[in-house]
Amino acid sequence: MENLFKQSPPPLGWKKSCLWLALTVACFHAAYTSLKYPAAGLFIFGYAYGLVRLTNQPNVRRAFYFGLVTGYLCYAPQSFFMWRIFGSLAVVLWLVLVFWIGLFTAIACGVIRRWGMAKAAWLIPVLWTGIEYFRSELYYLKFSWLNIGYALKFDFFGMYGCGFIVVAMAVLISCRRFIKITLIEWLIIIGIIAIAATMLLSTLAETKTSRLRKLSLVGIQMEFPNAALLPKILNQALAKNTNAPIFVLSEYTLNGGVPDTLKDWCRTNSRYLVIGGKDVLTNKNYYNTVFVVGTNGEIVFQQVKSVPIQFFRDGLPAPKQEVWNSPWGKIGICICYDLSYTRVTDRLVELGAQLIICPTMDVEGWGRHQHELHSRVAPVRAAEYGVPIFRVASSGISQAVTGYGRVIAQTKIPGMGEIITAQLPLARHASLPVDRLLAPACTFGTGVILIALLLLSWMERRKPASS
Repeated sequence: MENLFKQSPPPLGWKKSCLWLALTVACFHAAYTSLKYPAAGLFIFGYAYGLVRLTNQPNVRRAFYFGLVTGYLCYAPQSFFMWRIFGSLAVVLWLVLVFWIGLFTAIACGVIRRWGMAKAAWLIPVLWTGIEYFRSELYYLKFSWLNIGYALKFDFFGMYGCGFIVVAMAVLISCRRFIKITLIEWLIIIGIIAIAATMLLSTLAETKTSRLRKLSLVGIQMEFPNAALLPKILNQALAKNTNAPIFVLSEYTLNGGVPDTLKDWCRTNSRYLVIGGKDVLTNKNYYNTVFVVGTNGEIVFQQVKSVPIQFFRDGLPAPKQEVWNSPWGKIGICICYDLSYTRVTDRLVELGAQLIICPTMDVEGWGRHQHELHSRVAPVRAAEYGVPIFRVASSGISQAVTGYGRVIAQTKIPGMGEIITAQLPLARHASLPVDRLLAPACTFGTGVILIALLLLSWMERRKPASS
């Protein structure tokens, strides 16, 4: 393929760099504008294209600074809810997020300047995917929101595979002057493949789910309710949904374990109750736990939150993950933030989960935009695995999502006391998307590329000294 590349483009000047920065930021915000306009997610291609162009700087330092500024202008406005939650600490958290954009532009610039555009065209998608996976999954301050996959999903390839493909397309288009195939020809080829793949996957999903057994679920959206009122509220929901066997309440509905009044309600009405509470260990330590109360009034299953929110008093992390062997099939429990991490949900799918129930705490005061960003997670996860998800939030947006990522029911913001009901077909053969192998490999590859660049730079600096 190298003979198709004639040369590398000249570095961008300050004026063009600033113009590309503005375009990149505008496309990012357009892609995350609103859930009401799903097609706006296509603007994420402009974001990726602008970032690729910004990597072409005369030196690594300038590329790093342009990446930082771009990341800050993208991430800080979208995650301004962090200021409401963390106060001035949010400034530090924003800097942590934008550092990874700066690192990407810096390493990509180093690759272009040292090895030329021919090799960089192959390595830039690897760099993006490796860095995105690391910042989203692999270190203490991991945070997966606001990446490419949540703006535009590819069901089969997974969230990180989506990012790989989008950045690869951006590299392809930005290098069009150095490739014999014209831009229009590339767009036609890519369009045909994308349309065919989307139609095929949607058809297969519709055909499969129409034949699967369906389970009725009821969720009630409440924020820090009075536990004494819960049986009455459940009775009201039961009167409207007499055929539903499972009722779900949000994370932290209870400030401790399940009281006898709720156990009696399950026993009297022969219903299952999935409810968030605390499994207290000591005065200071507890597990953020979701309890499943059976029709006999006993706790038949419980799952602890795997990824407590950083800087929150959110309990100890789960010592293990299991699935509930319910009368209808295997059901996995994700607690709020857990759904944002593929390393948590992957384990449930590997254990055979056919449905995921996700009790969530979304405080009303965190704002509409936080609720909307959080609600992007469930459809992506459902589509990745082919597993339906029933997500019940304390306020904001509760969702019922089919196994191919379509939201069939949801509540309003803030929606206090609102009831969500749905019949979801249980997955028959859930599986991990292909990017679960690609993303770790890209992270390893990114580390190798970074070490190689640093080593070569160090060797060059030593040559004049030794001579």
